[in-house]
Amino acid sequence: MSGGFFGIPSDLQNTYWGLVGLHLREALIPVVAGLVVALPIAQLCVRLRWLYPPVLWVTTILYAVPSLAFFVVLIDYTGQTETTVMIPLGIYSLVVFVPAIVDGVRSVPQETLDAATAMGLGPVRRYFQVQLPIAAPAIIAGLRVATVSSISLVSVGMLIGNQGGLGNLLNDGMIYHQPRLVWLSVVGTAVLAILADALLVLVRVLVTPWMPRGTRKPRPVDEPEPMQAALEDAVR
Repeated sequence: MSGGFFGIPSDLQNTYWGLVGLHLREALIPVVAGLVVALPIAQLCVRLRWLYPPVLWVTTILYAVPSLAFFVVLIDYTGQTETTVMIPLGIYSLVVFVPAIVDGVRSVPQETLDAATAMGLGPVRRYFQVQLPIAAPAIIAGLRVATVSSISLVSVGMLIGNQGGLGNLLNDGMIYHQPRLVWLSVVGTAVLAILADALLVLVRVLVTPWMPRGTRKPRPVDEPEPMQAALEDAVR
């Protein structure tokens, strides 16, 4: 074991900051992949309302499958690799993303959609330029939940070798009776989750400038409503 507070056992074949990088990579790639997959699925559920209940049912069932069971199935195909950890995390994120996107898109007022259509926007442009921007708060809320959950679940990867990021320290801390390693794992994971959540809050503030911030100031009579302003910005 190397010296210093951040020294870790040599059997992990990595440094503390290397494990932090591994942890973030294994947590964030599945979230991004899950979001990309969820966008078209959610749009189908919005257009075909009968499809939403079975999709929600399937994603909920998959979320209920323990990650260890996923590992057992996947390990014959992907081995003891990062991919084996990331695939279940990406699947788990769907149960958060699909409802968040569907509810956010459905919350767009029909008057706004009619106005977008009257301005010449087709279904695809209306979805990307009007519906998704207005649904951004709900989508980012789902993104926050999925990201924090993924960061916490990466540690389970320690069950298939040194693929658990900071979770490897938790495992070695118990093996070598080193409370320091346990604290490095637990506190490090919590800090990563808090920082990621704070960054997404900042992103929400930046991408939804039309939302009220704290105490609202009286709006001049000639100032457009936030929803109208958002629509006009999207059309531009």
